Amino acid sequence: MTTQRVLSPADETSPALDIYRQFRGLIASGQLGAGERLPTVRQTASELGVAAGTAAKAYKLLERDGLVVTRTAAGTRVAESAAVLPRAVIRHIRDLVAAADATGVNSDDVIDVLRVVWQASSGLGIQPADGGESPA
Repeated sequence: MTTQRVLSPADETSPALDIYRQFRGLIASGQLGAGERLPTVRQTASELGVAAGTAAKAYKLLERDGLVVTRTAAGTRVAESAAVLPRAVIRHIRDLVAAADATGVNSDDVIDVLRVVWQASSGLGIQPADGGESPA
């Protein structure tokens, strides 16, 4: 598997978190399956142009969350227990990405709106000062 540089401007201060999110997304979408081997820390660091310590921090976060298992001889592999999103959710996400791409919408804007909508549906979102409904 080859990784691609996906560091977004919003996450430049935390490339380890961005790498973590990229692998978490690959695992949750099923693009990296249970038992599949991740590139070595050094390979990931080299391909993404970051320090090995930064990539190692991302791998530790993945391990902490139970998404990967690291063994000396076997390397880092996706954990058998790593959850994959339901196909219906992945299909809706792909439809959202296609619609946003077709209209030239910035991916960071879509992600920010998705977070706001998600938080609002959980009762955690920022409420408008006038108590009115948000446009989303």
